[in-house]
Amino acid sequence: MKQIYRYCDGIDRRDFLRIGAVGLLGIELSLPALLERQARAAGASGPKRDVSVIWVFLKGGMSTIDTFDLKPDAPSDIRGEFKSIPTRIPGLHVSEHLPKVAGQMDKFSLVRSFGHRNADHGPADHYMLTGYHPIAGFNPNLKPNNQYPSFGSVIGHKLGSRSSVPPYVCLPILHASAGSAFLGPSAVPFVIEADPSAPSFSVPDLAPPMALDASRLAARRELLASVDRYQRAAEVRANSTARSVSVFGQRAFDLMTSPEAKKAFDIAEEPEKLRDEYGRHTLGQSCLMGRRLVEAGVRCVMIDHSNWDTHFDNFTIMKTQLLPKFDAAISTLFRDLADRGLLESTLVIISGEFGRTPRINKDAGRDHWSKCFTLAIGGGGIQGGRVVGTSDAWAQEPAENPYGPEDLAATLYHLLRIDPKGELRTPEGRPIALSNDGRIIRELV
Repeated sequence: MKQIYRYCDGIDRRDFLRIGAVGLLGIELSLPALLERQARAAGASGPKRDVSVIWVFLKGGMSTIDTFDLKPDAPSDIRGEFKSIPTRIPGLHVSEHLPKVAGQMDKFSLVRSFGHRNADHGPADHYMLTGYHPIAGFNPNLKPNNQYPSFGSVIGHKLGSRSSVPPYVCLPILHASAGSAFLGPSAVPFVIEADPSAPSFSVPDLAPPMALDASRLAARRELLASVDRYQRAAEVRANSTARSVSVFGQRAFDLMTSPEAKKAFDIAEEPEKLRDEYGRHTLGQSCLMGRRLVEAGVRCVMIDHSNWDTHFDNFTIMKTQLLPKFDAAISTLFRDLADRGLLESTLVIISGEFGRTPRINKDAGRDHWSKCFTLAIGGGGIQGGRVVGTSDAWAQEPAENPYGPEDLAATLYHLLRIDPKGELRTPEGRPIALSNDGRIIRELV
């Protein structure tokens, strides 16, 4: 029987899955409809510096006191079992179970004074992925996780597509807070609901060009056009929106037969040795796919990885399951981006929705803790090898320079040359600030 993982709040992780492109209120769009909405969103905009984003979201909340902010001098029920090791940055230490990451610490930085006010999964997810804390009564027609658009949707909305690949891609699932909210279908992500580490991995919406050459697919399209000519004749008599469907259907066909898109999504083209270095698991191959996608022109890749909700047996699970995969995937991602000359143009963000409690619970686990945790961030104009802020002696609160999701939003948009003080408009015309008075984390840039 296939195992289903649930978080501590009882929510099935597959409750939020959708195939293809998923938009406002769970609306699932066909590929042509997605392209139509994105075309409307692209708009006219000035030239931007080409910076892409790969966000590795550690669903459930990584214990940063056991990874990036160890407290070796704290009591045993705080410091836990793990020891620290030096990194290639003098004076900077990380967990002993991150030896490969330690060797890449010159390529990214840590914000150890990061935190916010909500330790519940859903609201905290939304806060981290949008820069806005969900509020009661914002819009009764929207679920709490869809009140504000995700960073990826805003990026796609503001900057549009670079090429035949979509501007915003989520894998291997769609996170509930990664959608477009009031931006609607124009800013929905393209979702790869498949595990890139699976031997049979393929992208559902691009399956035809993976299996058929363009001439055979074109022949099938010609046959289909002959069969439904009466239906198309009726559509011609409909309104202008309906008449535009054929245009975007052509664009969908072009995407399916595009050598550029086919290459971007075909992870099997990667050398076996490199795939092994990333790790033959979901996180490793998702990170490799993220690199391939930004290389092909995708502006934002959202990687959702579970399950970091370690209420029970935290140290065994971290040591034997989570950290070995994280160590291989993240270290190789930074090294690979640097080797290819892509690190300066690719912003990598690594976080969960919060951290874990400083004090170990009765089940040898750590519970939710949002007041203080560590944000890892590198590339895309970020200075590597830095530590911004500090936590107190037990990692309970920021000791200096506290930062939060609003500040991450301002920093992210600043690096992408999107004005953090700019606004979005709801369908009712209500102005929504992009960064909600966030501060750019100047120590990083």
